[in-house]
Amino acid sequence: MMRHLTPADYRRMPWANGRGVTVELWREEVAGQLSLRLSMATVAEDGPFSLFPGIDRVLTVISGPGFDLLGEGLRLRADLLCPVAFPGDVALAAVGVTGSSEDFNVMTARGGLRAGVEVLTAGGSFDAKRVFVFALGPTDLLAEGTSLHLSTHDLVETAGRGLIEAGGPVLAAALDG
Repeated sequence: MMRHLTPADYRRMPWANGRGVTVELWREEVAGQLSLRLSMATVAEDGPFSLFPGIDRVLTVISGPGFDLLGEGLRLRADLLCPVAFPGDVALAAVGVTGSSEDFNVMTARGGLRAGVEVLTAGGSFDAKRVFVFALGPTDLLAEGTSLHLSTHDLVETAGRGLIEAGGPVLAAALDG
């Protein structure tokens, strides 16, 4: 059960707050409600993040200087290749933006799937329901006994159990629940 998507498969759409654009890589709904979403976005200036009630988020800056997320008693640092988890129903704003940063987001419905994101430079072993592998640059991937060549920002959905080997840096979003 391996699926390979490329940027030509993705959808561009405005942010919920209207202040930017999201590139939606993957979306699943249950009974018309968001259950899983993988996306990319660019943060180029200070400003509020969209609210997503009942959604848990993991954000990973994939290029740029990063920024702080501030609000409702939280201060989180979103640095390059350092996944940051936070609830989507907390009003947060990007602050201290000193340049354009691109990020990779995993959103899951609270009480449903749980996500963890790892940066892999060679490979890793997983015991999860599913793993999505996101290429940060051109790389060769071995998963489920199949070898694939990935271009920058390609996405592969794999079964969550077993070894994943990559010839270059990738993000691995493991889902359970």
